[in-house]
Order: sequence, then C-alpha cells, then structure tokens
Amino acid sequence: MRSELMDRWEMRAAVAALPVFDTHAHLCGGRLAARDFWEIGEYSWFHRELTAAGYPAKADSLPEEKRIEAWAKAFAATGNTTLHWVVKAIFRDLYGIDLQDTAKDAAALHKAVAAVHEAVAAVRASAEKPDWAAEVAAKTGLHRVVVNETGEHPFPELPGMAIWVPRVENRIRRAAEQAEAKSDQRRAIEEAAESLAELVREAAEQGSPAIMTTLPRLEGRANETPVLRQSGHSRDQLMFALLHKLCAAVEAHGLCLQLFLGVEKDWSTRTTPANDPNRVLQLHGLFDRYACRFELVLGADMNNADAVQAAWNFPNVDVGGMWWFNFRASTYRDSMQKRLEALPPAKSSLIVSDARCIEWCYGKVLLVKRLLADFLFDQIELGWLDEDLALHVAGQWLHDSAAVRYQCQGS
Repeated sequence: MRSELMDRWEMRAAVAALPVFDTHAHLCGGRLAARDFWEIGEYSWFHRELTAAGYPAKADSLPEEKRIEAWAKAFAATGNTTLHWVVKAIFRDLYGIDLQDTAKDAAALHKAVAAVHEAVAAVRASAEKPDWAAEVAAKTGLHRVVVNETGEHPFPELPGMAIWVPRVENRIRRAAEQAEAKSDQRRAIEEAAESLAELVREAAEQGSPAIMTTLPRLEGRANETPVLRQSGHSRDQLMFALLHKLCAAVEAHGLCLQLFLGVEKDWSTRTTPANDPNRVLQLHGLFDRYACRFELVLGADMNNADAVQAAWNFPNVDVGGMWWFNFRASTYRDSMQKRLEALPPAKSSLIVSDARCIEWCYGKVLLVKRLLADFLFDQIELGWLDEDLALHVAGQWLHDSAAVRYQCQGS
C-alpha cells in the first residue's frame, strides 16, 4: 500500500489515466470524428432529452439561426441530466468552449447562442484535422473498440483499434419467422442453423473473437429445448432452437457470445426498456450447457442484479457495460456496488459507449471514469478496499477483463 492516501481528486486523476476497452460502439472507420456540431449536439440519446425540454423534433428543417437558438434553450433546460453533463464536458475539454446552462433572459440567451455558434465553428474545424480522432482517442485512453458492421472497420485513422464482432439478431429473427410459416419447420431451422454455423466459422477465420446479438422478450426457457417436429412450433420455440444452434457453433470455435438484453421495440413506435424478471433467468440453460463465454449487456436497470447473479453462478458468464436506458449515473453506481460485492473484477466490464462519433465516446467514458473514481474512493474511505485493490478493480472494469474476453491481452 502507498504511505499516503490519495484524495478524491487524485483518485479521479488516476482512474482518468487508465486505458479503456469499449465493447460496443457505432464508430465508422474513415469518419470517426463528428462532421458537424449537430452530430454531437443531437446525438440520438441526448436528442430525447432535448425534445422533452421543448426542442423541435425536426429541428434540422429550421433555418440555422433558429435551430441554434432552439438548441441553446433546450440545452439550458436539461441542465440536471447526466447527458447534459456529458455534452458540456465534451465541449469544455475537447474544444475549450463553455456551453451555457441558462437562457433565462435575453442577455443569457444571447450568451448561450454565441457559445453554440462558437461550438459549430469549432467542430467544423476539427472535422478537417487529420489527427483529430487520434487526439480524442488519446484523451479518452481508448485502446480498443468493438464494432458490428463490416463497413465500420478497420479504422484508417487509428490502426489496430477496431475489433469486428458480427451482429446476428436480424438473421435469427427472420429465420424463426420464416420457419414458423413453413410446412416443414424442422428442415427450415436446420437450414438456418447451417447458415449460422457458417457465419460463425467465417467470423472465427477472419479473427473475430465474438458474436453479438440482441434478444427480444421470449416465452419459454433455454433448458426446455423442444425436440423439433415437422410443424407446430411457435416463433419463440424456434428462436430458442436457433439460440442453441448458435451457442453450439460459438462454443465450437472458441468465441464469446455477447448478449444485449432489456430493450423492446414492439410496444409502441419508440424503443423502450423492458424490466422482465425472467429475461436473464430464462437463458440459464444456455449458460449451463455451453462452455463458451457469455457477456451480458443490459438495457433495463432491474436486470442488473440478475446479470450479476448469473455471473456469480456460472464461471463462463461475465457482466458487460450499461446500454441505452441503463446508461445513467444512478444505475452505474448501483451496478458497481453489486459487482464489487459479488464478482472478481475480471468478470466485469463497464464500457459500452454506443457512440456514433469519437467525441461522444470521449464524453461517455469520461462520465464512467468519474463515477468509478468516486465510487472506489468511497469504498476506500469506508474501509472495504485499499488503494492498490481499488485501482486493480478499475483497470479490470475499464479495460483488462474485456481484453481477455476479446482475446486482445498483451497487444
């Protein structure tokens, strides 16, 4: 142990300096950086908060000056939210611009609008800088990024950083829906399983360490795999049959299966979190039967404890980052407490930026590092950890555990 304990700000600095492994992003090689202010200011998740504060849903149809004024007002009205903090930090740290938190009168609004104009010009300029993405990645501590589309990798701007993990939920869903309508469901599933196995084989041969899929709400459970008959199976039964086939292929090639859970699209025109108490439990049959590694990424906060319990029960299950509606300061704090109490740090990763430009990757990682540093400092103050162990936990959660899972350790 160190002879002198760090204070809170020193702990923040120590955690901020640690490397990061982002296990899910939508960054695209050749255009990692935002091309204009709006790719940062209207990032899809923050856009929901802006519109809740009165920002026009189709603000991009407004004249530029009206759009900037509307954004400045809505930004000021979201001053309490986590993502407001992230946006403010992006422009403060990367561009040296202080976006204003108030537009309460004409003078304040004028100052807020002027700051947005400054930000618009700054992002336009950074988009032309060939080394900008590398600058931001260095400030983030970004070492590796997992992407899912073939057009997203590699990153010419950052050689060796992108890791391709194929995404297969559309293939599984379509196969189950088509098989449900077939007169010979068993044959349809067998053909779909062969296609899935071929995809997994090709991915492994191309060096991909994992396969990724989201899963919708399903009726049934994985330890009740039906013996496939020619007909009479529901779509969900066919989905479970395909999941077993997928897990067998992933296991055969020594890959990891990354499961994104807790987000639904069938309840309205908007995607929403769904806190299903059986969502993780119904997959235990897969964890029990297949020796491949599973990473659980949750989009619904009530399943965070279920994921930790699954990782505690099954040596081949790890808990991943916080996704979509689960990316909030409160859910991070709660999940970190659950993980710390129950799991060796090598079984947990924190970073799923879901970023579409590298500036948002910076902002989200900054937030997680800040929350993590304060959480660990409090654990030291309470006597649960010493500094060395706290920094070991931080290193595992931010980078090292994912590096092992995605077969990048030592590189």
